[in-house]
Amino acid sequence: MKNAAAGRTRSASALWYVDKGKVELRAEPLPEPTREEVLVRTLFSGVSRGTERLILSGAVPLSEGERMRAPFQRGAFPFPVKYGYCAAGVVEAGPKELRGRTVFVLHPHQDFFVAPASLVAVVPDAIPPKRATLAANMETALNALWDANCGPGDRIVVVGGGVIGLLTAFLAAKMPGTEVTLVDVMPERDPIARQLGVGFAVPSQAPRDADVVFHTSATAEGLSTAIGAAGLEGTIVEMSWYGEGCIPVPLGCAFHSRRLRLISSQVTEVAPTHRPRWTRRRRLEAALSLLQDPCLDALITDEIDFTEAPARLPKVLAANAPGLAPVIRYSAAV
Repeated sequence: MKNAAAGRTRSASALWYVDKGKVELRAEPLPEPTREEVLVRTLFSGVSRGTERLILSGAVPLSEGERMRAPFQRGAFPFPVKYGYCAAGVVEAGPKELRGRTVFVLHPHQDFFVAPASLVAVVPDAIPPKRATLAANMETALNALWDANCGPGDRIVVVGGGVIGLLTAFLAAKMPGTEVTLVDVMPERDPIARQLGVGFAVPSQAPRDADVVFHTSATAEGLSTAIGAAGLEGTIVEMSWYGEGCIPVPLGCAFHSRRLRLISSQVTEVAPTHRPRWTRRRRLEAALSLLQDPCLDALITDEIDFTEAPARLPKVLAANAPGLAPVIRYSAAV
């Protein structure tokens, strides 16, 4: 970008998914912000490993194209599409009260961008911008706990130790008296779970008789484990996103005799229990405030320079690739 603050001709660079397994950077026009808009210099943007893997592989169902649209998305599924929703940066121009503030915006991966001031959320001073990229995932976890209607003292199991599962377990463990166990096929997730204050088990040792079970692994085996972990009249909250995939669901055996309850949770809408009083903005601000614990930095395991993203993202988003939350670092980051 050239002379952003001076208002001269500007251009930005944005990341586009252009074909299966192919990513590229494209020049973007950068308009002059109006009085109701802000110009943001991006510091970090988070990559949603599950969702963006589906996009990179061209697996977004045609029926879900509109519902899957991210704010400020350009293009359409399957390709080419500019996508992403976890940007943290500094306001370079805009209303006086926002100038110089670090903000979180549901914006695709782009080094500079203009957005309505009403759609940016100020990041609390105690939260570094890189950690702030977890806000959208924290929002998903918060919404799931509301959907589950779980509470203090509950025995809670989370099946799937990705970022969403870890954040869900982290929040659940903050409730007084809860007994929270993360279940994952990768034993190396044990130290991270302990760091977040939750127990750990591999699927063969998953607890039974849980009051609430959250499933985030997006696998048939994980869902089976989740159903098996639920106690009598317990609730299983399905948080996984399968794209075009269909999986078997084990609804035989004791599913009916134990009167289990299988529900979905998705972040597009505020959970019904809170919808009369909570706006999406209030929920996002609450999610940001829940990121103050430094232990959450352990969830960010891959840092990618923006200029290297076209080469590195296909590897980071490959099936069974190691790591948790990838972030893209921009040259403006300090």
